Amino acid sequence: MKQINIGLLGLGNIGTGTYKVLETNRREIEEAAGASVQITKILEKDIDRPRDIDVPRERFVSDAEEIFSDPDIHIVIELLGGVEPAATLMERALCSGKHVVTANKAALAANFDRLMKAAKDHGVTLRFEASVGGGIPVLTPLTSCLRANKFTRILGIVNGTTNYILDKMTLEGLPYEEVLKDAQEKGFAEADPTADVEGIDAANKLSILMALMFNHYVHPDDIPTKGITDITKEDIEAAKKDGNLIKLIAYAEVMEDGEIKYEVRPMRIIETHPLGGVHREYNAVFVEGNVVGNLMFYGPGAGPLPTGSAVMGDVIEIVKAM
Repeated sequence: MKQINIGLLGLGNIGTGTYKVLETNRREIEEAAGASVQITKILEKDIDRPRDIDVPRERFVSDAEEIFSDPDIHIVIELLGGVEPAATLMERALCSGKHVVTANKAALAANFDRLMKAAKDHGVTLRFEASVGGGIPVLTPLTSCLRANKFTRILGIVNGTTNYILDKMTLEGLPYEEVLKDAQEKGFAEADPTADVEGIDAANKLSILMALMFNHYVHPDDIPTKGITDITKEDIEAAKKDGNLIKLIAYAEVMEDGEIKYEVRPMRIIETHPLGGVHREYNAVFVEGNVVGNLMFYGPGAGPLPTGSAVMGDVIEIVKAM
């Protein structure tokens, strides 16, 4: 059986989850891929950090060039997070003739055209299923079995932190500050929750969705974005009286004249809408195609193992194509 070697950039929570997915389901992954799959080099500064996986120390490297210059490495998985140096390292990997898989929505959304061009120019593949919706299969269906559609609308609950907060405020009548603290204690919100609660994370994901579904790239900084920090108990109760829920929605729609409208903001959703049933930290993407009609993709939108599942799914697809 042919062996495919992988260089992994980053062994934080998502990197550890991805490594664990490969080790736990190795037989299933290798049968699906038709090849032996090994993570042979790992770029990581903190090699002594406690992790519930057993990684041979000789696999760690301190310089990414050791991965990019290695002719025996076929695929690079980028899980560093943040825009830089992640974007530059992904471009360097692509220009080195390596296929790249990433879950990094911030780096991808900010550099979408640049990275896609680098992949095309060097005859390699850039896959990023895990960048939108974590473990939910969204991007691959939209760009494969649903590609015969002309997509006209996106409504997405694509940030688990804000959905958890708004859901608790709705169901338990609690104020924003109290629920945010609870979310942080449970690990659903970061110590600095700005990217989530201000809608920045959702704007990154909407940028990627629009680029794929509408073939129209918009930098996330150019997407009108409003977060949930100003939502009060009174806003929640007023919506409930009208049979509505408040959700942070990533929205885009192609109008009849071809103009595309897009934004991220808290919106009222009627309780009976499919998105009204998306609770706690779960995510969902509701799309409309001109021939398939309405579809919704739902599930765990984050977490090391769900995200690692999507990352390894991309690896399998690349290996099969190779």
